[in-house]
Amino acid sequence: METGVRLAANNGYLPAPFTCRDYLHRMQAYRLTGGAIVSGSFQAFGQSYLLAALTELGPGFVGVTQIPASTTDDEILALDRAGIRAMRFNLKRGGSEDIRHLDRLARRVHELAGWHVELYADSRELAPIYPLLRALPALSIDHLGLSGEGFPTLLRLAEHGARVKATGFSRVGFDVAQALKDLYHANPEALMFGTDLPSTRAPKPYEDADFGLVIETLGLKGAEQVFYANAAKFYRLSPETLR
Repeated sequence: METGVRLAANNGYLPAPFTCRDYLHRMQAYRLTGGAIVSGSFQAFGQSYLLAALTELGPGFVGVTQIPASTTDDEILALDRAGIRAMRFNLKRGGSEDIRHLDRLARRVHELAGWHVELYADSRELAPIYPLLRALPALSIDHLGLSGEGFPTLLRLAEHGARVKATGFSRVGFDVAQALKDLYHANPEALMFGTDLPSTRAPKPYEDADFGLVIETLGLKGAEQVFYANAAKFYRLSPETLR
């Protein structure tokens, strides 16, 4: 498994630097107890950035990584001990394993380490693989599925236990508030909020108004689930870890 520090340009794109210190400075006004750090397309199968961030940010944070199908059991378990809790397939940008390995690899990491599989995909791509996704042991989907056209499929998956990240609101092509209402109604445990920082390649970076929109739309009780409880349960974080 690659452990070097060199980024891999994705379609010619490399991000500007954004450090853990930058992140904590941006979030200093929040009562921040933890979060999920997600490997991007430009990190490919490298692990050093993610592992360094987990070490710096502390035990309230977990990682979502990209691994090749050739990754050994020992390597997966070592990543789990370091705080990795999920494996990502980036269907939108690439940089991850080919989708033909999705079913086998998703089941393998779940059985071995309890990980779920995360998809960064336009929800229009979900319908052809719906039976496969529905049968997976644990699944989350990024950025509200991005597309309004594929939203009904996303909603069906949420009804049957899939989690959906309420992140990257500027990336989506539909009414975010209505989508939040529909997904919360379908499954109150489905939505998990995130800032999407550093909002790489998003039309607009994260705004504090995105946080406020969740409260305005779902009320304080619903917002508490979406901001905290749902993700803490899904990522298997204990209350002691999130102090």
